[in-house]
Amino acid sequence: MKLRLERLWPKKDYTVGRLYVDDRLFCNTLEDRIVDKNKNGVFDGDEKKVYGESAIPYGTYKIIYNWSPKFGRNLPRLLNVPHFEGILIHPGNTAADSAGCILVGKNTEVGRLTNSRYISDELNKLIDEAQRKGEPITIEIV
Repeated sequence: MKLRLERLWPKKDYTVGRLYVDDRLFCNTLEDRIVDKNKNGVFDGDEKKVYGESAIPYGTYKIIYNWSPKFGRNLPRLLNVPHFEGILIHPGNTAADSAGCILVGKNTEVGRLTNSRYISDELNKLIDEAQRKGEPITIEIV
């Protein structure tokens, strides 16, 4: 299973994008703002991801579906994210609900996601099924 997150609308305090599952539009995303001195999101110098303030670097990451003690349920977890651990894909409404994770939902209000829990649950079903089948699961952030 291949996910692709297209960061389309960077704002001062957050970033809105679109999430595709196997090349089909699935939902919108909301992340913290993109912060780095080169403004390219690649972290190719001495930039660091700032906890609760900045988005993770662009790139491709392996995903596993496992237990999150914070949320008390299984969630998609990105592996080998430079400068940060514990990046999840989970429900939330605003960038304040993310410490660097990727929030999923519908971007029907400025700076806010709606239907987030439902959309997160639907994505979790797809990812759980792929993992049970032994399919590799990745996300490319562009």
